[in-house]
Amino acid sequence: MISEQELISHYRAQVRPLYAYVSRRTGHDRPLTEDVVQETWLRALRDWRRKGLPREPAAWLTTVASNLLASHYRRRRLKVGLEAAELPADAAASAPTPETAAMLHIALGKLRPKQAWLIEAFHFDGKALAEIASDLGISERAAEGRVRRAREALRAALGAAAPSTTSGAERT
Repeated sequence: MISEQELISHYRAQVRPLYAYVSRRTGHDRPLTEDVVQETWLRALRDWRRKGLPREPAAWLTTVASNLLASHYRRRRLKVGLEAAELPADAAASAPTPETAAMLHIALGKLRPKQAWLIEAFHFDGKALAEIASDLGISERAAEGRVRRAREALRAALGAAAPSTTSGAERT
């Protein structure tokens, strides 16, 4: 059982990082970000009061928020495409529009979890290759190769997620 004071303490410690996480993944769509953060905390309150505090509260919150975003974007059935060329190549970036954020989120969901983590760590969280390498216990050069391969997988997923503008013709 978790006390009210512990819940308040965790909320104060986690709400800003959670808001930043969600905001980057919604293209800074403030109303959507606020809705997702609020619903995430409501679920945390219900779950944590019944089951107690999870071992990794921040990970629990980001997983719930990510699932809520995935559900939101699936319901919207976006009719917008995102070309692979729009993917930032080498700088920390957040999605420029909510529609782009939606397409990225959907495409990230199609990747293997480690590939999605690499993309998010490098592009959304702004981690340097050296930091990613340290987190994974590999060389910086190996981390660079993994990020490059994850980016290629994301481009392929974006191509599959984007609605085709031609009928049966191959895209260039």
